[in-house]
Amino acid sequence: MAVQKSNTDESDKPSSSAAYVKVSMDGAPYLRKVDLKLYKSYQELSDDLANMFRSFTIGNCGSQGMKDFMNESKLIDLLNGSDYVPTYEDKDGDWMLVGDVPWEMFVDSCKRLRIMKGSEAIGLGT
Repeated sequence: MAVQKSNTDESDKPSSSAAYVKVSMDGAPYLRKVDLKLYKSYQELSDDLANMFRSFTIGNCGSQGMKDFMNESKLIDLLNGSDYVPTYEDKDGDWMLVGDVPWEMFVDSCKRLRIMKGSEAIGLGT
């Protein structure tokens, strides 16, 4: 006896409850994957990424690591120095600085994240 699924069966619908993206960091030998929908703000994402890549940032970014990388004045300092800056690839394939659009728009358009050296991020988001 065959079982027919109803057209309203929830399991047929793609899950919109997760927004997984890969995260890489210059100099880190591994990738991570995060669900952007678990976060409510750039600051929450920033704190979690800083913890994920702590062993690669302690020596390179001083004692604060990436803790303040979402602070606008810190981003300007990072672009002029050798610290790390979070960037993302949007749906159009363009690389942008994280924080350049409202949070909800970022979650909808982000395909992947890359934490790159500030010196390489010059020109992004301009």
